[in-house]
Amino acid sequence: MEDIIQNILQREVHFHFSKSWGHGGQNINKRETKAELYFNIHDSNYLTPEQKQRLIDWAGNMIHHQEGILIMTCQEERYQYANKEKVIHHFRQLLEEILPEPKNRISTKIPNAEREARILDKKYQSQKKQNRQNPSLDY
Repeated sequence: MEDIIQNILQREVHFHFSKSWGHGGQNINKRETKAELYFNIHDSNYLTPEQKQRLIDWAGNMIHHQEGILIMTCQEERYQYANKEKVIHHFRQLLEEILPEPKNRISTKIPNAEREARILDKKYQSQKKQNRQNPSLDY
């Protein structure tokens, strides 16, 4: 899995840098510190069709255009390098969530103690409702 992520980062991810808002004083007016990561999901050679679909479903509003381009941005830090490292870290986390095949849940039997507790609760509720009824006048 780490090999796939590394290959994607080396060959299929593109970066763009622009001016950002936030920390930096006058530097924000002249330095391009905002890092944007671009990844074309549909053209990826390293992901299976199922993984691509999971990534599209998971990423949600980070997917732009009809072509399925994932755009992740970071502008929290003062330096371009730090923002680039942060956006790569977030992209790695996203891929680590998506790449493994999700496990199917195995349905289990209800434990006997839980079943007995539910039956006792039902009996208690039934008795409570019977006690609310008017007593019969038949002798």
